Amino acid sequence: MPILYALGYTQTHIVRSKALQHPFLKIGSKKRPVTLIPDYLLKVEDSYAWVLDAKAPKENIKVGGNIEQVYSYSIHPEIRTKFFALCNGLAFSLFRQDAQEPILYFELADIADYWETLAGYLSPDSFQSGKTFTYTSVKKVAQTAKFDYLNRPLLEEIAGKKQSAKRHFGVHGYFTKQTWNVVQDYIQNFSQKGDLVLDPFGGSGVTAIEAMMIDRRAIHLDLNPMSVFLVDNLTSPIKITNLQTSFERVKNTYIANEPKTDKQIDSALKKYHYPKDWVLPKGSDVEVVQDLFSNKQLAQLGFLKYLILQEPVENIKKSLLLMFSGLLTKANKTYHTSEIATKDGQGDASAFRYYRYRIAPNPKDIDLMKYFELRCQKIINAKREIEYKINQETLENLQVIQGTATNLAFLKRESVDYIYTDPPYGKKIPYLDLSVMWNAWLDLKVTEQDYALEAIEGGEHGKSKAEYNDLMAQSISEMYRVLKFDRWMSFVFAHKDPEFWHLIIETAERCGFEYAGAVAQKNGQTSFKKRQNPFTVLSGQLIINFKKVRKPKYIMKASLGLDISEIVMQTIEGIIAKNHGATLEQINDELIIKGLELGFLDLMKKEYTDLTPILLDTFAYDDKTELFSIKENKKFKTHVDLNLRVRYYLISYLRRMEREKKAAHFDEIVLHILPLLKNGITPERQTVLNVLEDIADRVGEDSWKLREKGQASLDGFMI
Repeated sequence: MPILYALGYTQTHIVRSKALQHPFLKIGSKKRPVTLIPDYLLKVEDSYAWVLDAKAPKENIKVGGNIEQVYSYSIHPEIRTKFFALCNGLAFSLFRQDAQEPILYFELADIADYWETLAGYLSPDSFQSGKTFTYTSVKKVAQTAKFDYLNRPLLEEIAGKKQSAKRHFGVHGYFTKQTWNVVQDYIQNFSQKGDLVLDPFGGSGVTAIEAMMIDRRAIHLDLNPMSVFLVDNLTSPIKITNLQTSFERVKNTYIANEPKTDKQIDSALKKYHYPKDWVLPKGSDVEVVQDLFSNKQLAQLGFLKYLILQEPVENIKKSLLLMFSGLLTKANKTYHTSEIATKDGQGDASAFRYYRYRIAPNPKDIDLMKYFELRCQKIINAKREIEYKINQETLENLQVIQGTATNLAFLKRESVDYIYTDPPYGKKIPYLDLSVMWNAWLDLKVTEQDYALEAIEGGEHGKSKAEYNDLMAQSISEMYRVLKFDRWMSFVFAHKDPEFWHLIIETAERCGFEYAGAVAQKNGQTSFKKRQNPFTVLSGQLIINFKKVRKPKYIMKASLGLDISEIVMQTIEGIIAKNHGATLEQINDELIIKGLELGFLDLMKKEYTDLTPILLDTFAYDDKTELFSIKENKKFKTHVDLNLRVRYYLISYLRRMEREKKAAHFDEIVLHILPLLKNGITPERQTVLNVLEDIADRVGEDSWKLREKGQASLDGFMI
């Protein structure tokens, strides 16, 4: 008790000998419940923070049955604490639920030497129970006089400007690409000029390039050599006039000698190099890379690459190869012309569209030089846009490295000022498998070691979920090591399965990060995959923010009992009521954020890996709007704020009257709403009228019409 008082707990926060029914075991023929009685439960606010059990001096408190006993208390559905501890009067041992060994052990005689560490883990100030954030705009941040790294505000969702930066849009296709202005705003918010920004899953290079554009130093790291090729070749300084001269020389030589006839094609295939016998991943329509191309395409591409390699200036050659690599997206048999194309050439390679090598039903034979010229213009536009910030004088501030996020040994401990990264999402995209076509043409080797270190699930090498989880955990641990104290990491993630979110939070906290809040962020246009699979693909993402602080606060797990269906359903109905219909993304984001902040992701991952069956069974779904809503004439099943429910039903009823071109009279409105409100809790007519006046306009003496979209206010209706 003296230890507990010294840590800061008062008597009201110390629960003694609470009887708990074992959630699984019963004894005897009558199946009597087994009772568990922990000695001390420590509370912070209304949630349990940790468990302490007292043992006799001769009892072992480092290994054995005593540990298992207290562990069973900590995982009980009514308790669910992250930490549990044992004290035998002589020594004290502290465990995390996910650790096999004590994370802290000391003799009580030496407690003074360990006090600061103990308080860092277990004092009431070390825990957070839910979070309330103040979001701010970038403009407001920019006006702040003094830059306080530790107390940065979280950003609201940012409107994307995906196509407005020539340095990214149209330069080269890639499997995922972050919206440049979102990345730039985050870098600007969490770092200062001259700071070092790291992206260990660099992808198409948006983080590194945007960091350089606003005068930061940057490290781009990726396991995929294609990623490194793209960023290195784009940022290599050149003189535009020299590039244009070199391009014209290659173009003119190519046009004069282009292989067109069967004889010329046969001759070119014997003379010029093209990739042979690079094996494609399983599930591809063909087995090797050369079969993705017609003989004509192989001959022409082989000849064009040969001419590029003859150019004497290395950085000019890199720029031309970048154009060539972008050309590969269209000059192959997997190129699918868009169904909604308005111009010749609008479409994409199947690796980007379907995430597999799929031969197009009607492969298009493009004019190679026409599209090579278009590639040239795109690269020149990009080079012009970046040359004032990324040039020979500044290039020392940029490192482009092929390597793994699991090993950042090239960086010193606490040397990085900010991390913004968009890691692979489980099974979603096997990057190395899908990059084979480009890596083959560019002679970029991928080793078995690279495949072993790629943080994905599935893929050609059949990675398990456990392997993916382990690689992600190693990566987060390395990010923690290299980040400075009082600095931030922003982790971009888009996944339906709560298990992956739970992994990230648990791993980050175990490493020493403090969770600081998550923001839903849309990433531009709905993808083809999303349109084809509205229930299995998310079009948005969450940006989870962490701080590296010396005394991190830990998220306490909510004590929800055995069944979390009520809180899940309440969250879903709440977001539907708030937005008058919600997409799968909005529902997923709301549940993930609440799960993060209230600590029930561990339960969600067991019961709700896929929300789709519940949503389709419980709610109405509109194929056109992709919105889930309450079924017609059905009630909310959980407790949702009365005003919010009234508002939801009013909007639904008024919209229906509009479609049916009927007048909505006040008495009829009230009679429609009252039966739909749960458990006989009915609002006064004045309450209905107050909400009605907020969302609708009176027509004549007694009729109402829904106000035009954007005019109704949601003020005061917070879930």
